[in-house]
Amino acid sequence: ATEIADAEGLEALSMRRIADALGVAPMSIYTYVPGKSELIDLMLDRALGEVAPPGEDLPWRARLEHIARQNWDLYHRHPWMLQIATARPPMGPNVLEKYEYELRAVEGLGLTDVEMDSVVALVTGFAASSARVSVDAAQAERRTGITDIQWWEATAPVLEKVVDFSRYPLGSRVGTAAGQEYNSAVGPAHAFEFGLERVL
Repeated sequence: ATEIADAEGLEALSMRRIADALGVAPMSIYTYVPGKSELIDLMLDRALGEVAPPGEDLPWRARLEHIARQNWDLYHRHPWMLQIATARPPMGPNVLEKYEYELRAVEGLGLTDVEMDSVVALVTGFAASSARVSVDAAQAERRTGITDIQWWEATAPVLEKVVDFSRYPLGSRVGTAAGQEYNSAVGPAHAFEFGLERVL
C-alpha cells in the first residue's frame, strides 16, 4: 500500500489495487484490515517509524533542527502523508514514540508542558507546510512534463503582453531577484532553511 501511495498518491490506493499487487483475492485484504481508513492509519504509523530521534547529547536547537529535517525528508519520501488529516492521529506505537522523543528535545528548557507541546507542533507543522510547497512543485513538474524554467519561459512572454509591470515595481524587482536565485517561481528548499532558522 505504501509503495502504491508513494508512486501514485492516495487516490490510486484501493483494496483491489493492493490485492492485484500482492497476487491475492481482494477480499483477502479484509482479513488483515477492516477498511481503507484503517489501512491508511497503519501506513501512517509505519512511515513515522522511519524517523530517527535526535541525539540526546545535542543542544536543544540542534535537536529541533534534526526533528524538522527528519519530518521534511519523511514528507518527500511519502508525499501522500500530506493528504492525511492528523488532527486525530492514529495512536500507534510509532506515532507515540515520535511524539515522545520530540518532547524530549525540549524537556528541561524551562517550558511548561503546554509550551513544550506548542514548540513541537510549531516545528513539525513548519516542516510539513514547507514540504507541501516542495512536493507540490515537484508534482507539478511530473504532471506537466515541463520544468519550472520551461514553464516560466512559456509564461513570461504572455505576462509581458498583458501586465503593466510598472504598476508593480516592488513585486517586479523582488520577484525577478527571487526567480533568478531559485531558477523557479518558488524556492522551497531555501524557504525551509530560511524559515527554520527564524523559527528556531
